[in-house]
Amino acid sequence: MKYLPLLCALLATLGAAAQRPLYLVNGEVRDDIASIPPADIERVEELPADDETVARYGQQASHGVVVVTLRYDTPARFGNGGESFDAFIARNVKWDEEETAARVVVRYTVAADGSVAAGEVLQSTDNRLRRRVLKALAEAPRWHPATKDDRAVASDGVLRIQLPEGKRLPRQVEMVWR
Repeated sequence: MKYLPLLCALLATLGAAAQRPLYLVNGEVRDDIASIPPADIERVEELPADDETVARYGQQASHGVVVVTLRYDTPARFGNGGESFDAFIARNVKWDEEETAARVVVRYTVAADGSVAAGEVLQSTDNRLRRRVLKALAEAPRWHPATKDDRAVASDGVLRIQLPEGKRLPRQVEMVWR
């Protein structure tokens, strides 16, 4: 989390510029770094657009280079036939179409052994859905954990569930005193 302010400032600065730097994530060129969870970042280094940087990385680096080192070499993978983890959990939570739409957002950790543990609940519009999502999370199958130097390591993710799918959340009532 200590890199979040730096990453946000860097993205804001870069977003305003017409030219984009070369993004290197764990040595691989990427088009974008905005989707990288801040908790997965070990280090961010910004290299200037000088002769040395261009000589090292080529003409792509003529607007600078942003080097991002992640806490892992390969990310954790949910191995359930290509289905996303969010979709798997949503499918395993009983929530009837007639019920009011609700949303739950939860941080989770994939441990080095592939087990999943719920973390902080970031948002919950319905306590029933929260309990059901946390139960489904606790019963989820093991993942293929993230690796660093060929060793399994823990990694974090954020689960976003809104049920029933396609139904809009009700507007929250606000009272204004004058």
